[in-house]
Amino acid sequence: MSTYSSEDTRKVTTHRLVEMKRRNEKIAMLTAYDYSMAKLIDGAGIDVILVGDSASNVMAGNITTLPITLDQMIYHGKSVMKAVNRALVVVDMPFGTYQGNPLEALSSAIRIMKETHADCVKLEGGAEIRESIEKILCAGIPVMGHLGLTPQSINKFGTYTVRAREEEEALKLVEDAKVLQEIGCFALVLEKIPATLAEKVAKELTIPVIGIGAGGGVDGQVLVMHDMLGINKGFSPRFLRRYADVGTIIEDAVSHYVTDVKEQDFPNEKEQY
Repeated sequence: MSTYSSEDTRKVTTHRLVEMKRRNEKIAMLTAYDYSMAKLIDGAGIDVILVGDSASNVMAGNITTLPITLDQMIYHGKSVMKAVNRALVVVDMPFGTYQGNPLEALSSAIRIMKETHADCVKLEGGAEIRESIEKILCAGIPVMGHLGLTPQSINKFGTYTVRAREEEEALKLVEDAKVLQEIGCFALVLEKIPATLAEKVAKELTIPVIGIGAGGGVDGQVLVMHDMLGINKGFSPRFLRRYADVGTIIEDAVSHYVTDVKEQDFPNEKEQY
């Protein structure tokens, strides 16, 4: 199996992502929530690390992303930043920290930037959160947008099904994407929308468009690390490719360890002082 190796060890910045889009170099993005895993994926050459509010699911065991708090996101962000040398680090702003109150949005974003030392923040939504995004941008904080399936709105939609299949919703998504670019977002995530629509958006925007379940016609891809490594086995959407079965490896290793301890095979004479 071939691996991609880049000789460019410069720190990835928002400006470099735009450069990558211009020269048609695809952007590779993964989630991370802790020091050890962030160190591994940064060393493997990932371009962008998302400290996602998906930590609510894969780290805290919640059913949705809604319960995770700003303090928890800051904790995860600080842990990741201590490990990263090259990747651009984006921290999700959690539910309730930016919707409907631009001043609270600014305060939340400032806390994330000051306390985690991350590079930027990500918010879900389009025109309806325009004021919050503008307020954050005015403070010099880079913002990544997020349209399509927006998990923080799960109770509104009631389902995780593909978004923007109907013409009206598709037109609104294109309009929202243009609004996000116009007000100054440096990049955009499109989640679980038809591939043809995602490709159309990527072609019409000058900022990078990163997809998850949005086909290959966009400027980059993002997956949740626990999903693509097979640690989270209960999630198997069509767009997910499992690159390893780490969950089974861990279970087998722990089972072997338990057996060795019970049968007094561990530690042996060479494993003691």
